[in-house]
Amino acid sequence: MAHRIHTLVIVLIVSAVSPAVSRPRFREAPQFYNSAGCPPPLPPSPTAECHRDALVHVAMTLDVTYLRGSMAAIHSVLQHSSCPQSIQFHFVASSRIPYLNSTLGNAFPMLAFKIYDFDDRLVAGRISTSIRAALDRPLNYARSYLAGILPSCAGRVVYLDSDLILVDDIARLAGTPLPSDVVLAAPEYCNANFTSYFTPAFWSNPTLSLTFSDRKPCYFNTGVMVIDLDRWRAGGYTDQIEEWMDLQKKMRIYELGSLPPFLLVFAGRIAAVEHRWNQHGLGGDNFRGLCRDLHPGPVSLLHWSGKGKPWVRLDAGRPCPLDALWAPYDLLQTPFNIEDS
Repeated sequence: MAHRIHTLVIVLIVSAVSPAVSRPRFREAPQFYNSAGCPPPLPPSPTAECHRDALVHVAMTLDVTYLRGSMAAIHSVLQHSSCPQSIQFHFVASSRIPYLNSTLGNAFPMLAFKIYDFDDRLVAGRISTSIRAALDRPLNYARSYLAGILPSCAGRVVYLDSDLILVDDIARLAGTPLPSDVVLAAPEYCNANFTSYFTPAFWSNPTLSLTFSDRKPCYFNTGVMVIDLDRWRAGGYTDQIEEWMDLQKKMRIYELGSLPPFLLVFAGRIAAVEHRWNQHGLGGDNFRGLCRDLHPGPVSLLHWSGKGKPWVRLDAGRPCPLDALWAPYDLLQTPFNIEDS
């Protein structure tokens, strides 16, 4: 019986870099090749057009501050994929960074990717101050605009944050079934206190408090999502998210950046994904970034959401135990790299 293979798009969203920031240098990653039975390899190119025959289209947000994390994430995706040469990467940038194409091409010579522009003005007037400055960057909201940025051949995408690594084949995540009336899939955490993601002003409003009356909402982390962009476009979900952001500018109904609008639109209406695909919170909370343990159960993806990032803690000589799992994917080239001697 023939098996249907879903496609994914890897989208990295890149912000402008200050002239004062020195250019990071990365060593070349090992080459990873397709297994027998994979689709034909995609032609490596920094300007590749969208390939309908790509096995994987994945989406990732990236601020230049997190370029090191993004390089490690790409490395992990390729290393654990059965068909790494059939994955296409689409990078979305708020402005062109002169060295980005060469940085990616040098580290991943066989990579098929293209960079798309993201217009910060789409969200600049809609962003409200949240509990952590990193959550207020325009690119943190770019995940809401993927349907308008990516070409139509990217029908299904896997969106990934930059502060994570995969230790499993991403095709398994991409193949998550989506019922006909569902737009996205993500691991749900129904034991979390859902009401805490919105302010008392939201819950005390007689109209707003009815938002979830016809569904059973659960918290989900927007750093790992499988999204059907065709259904997103047809349903006008970007407009719905923008309506909640506009309301937030008039009355404060939430505190956490780009997450609450997703919850308002999609919570209780998504397809569930096994928790193994987002072992999140490894960066601690949004204030102190303390060490945390894994959730019980198997692991396919480790996610350092929260304030603490593994590369920062490793460089400071104060790593958490789980940061050692991120380190093998780090491609940063240091002045004392033994491989260069």
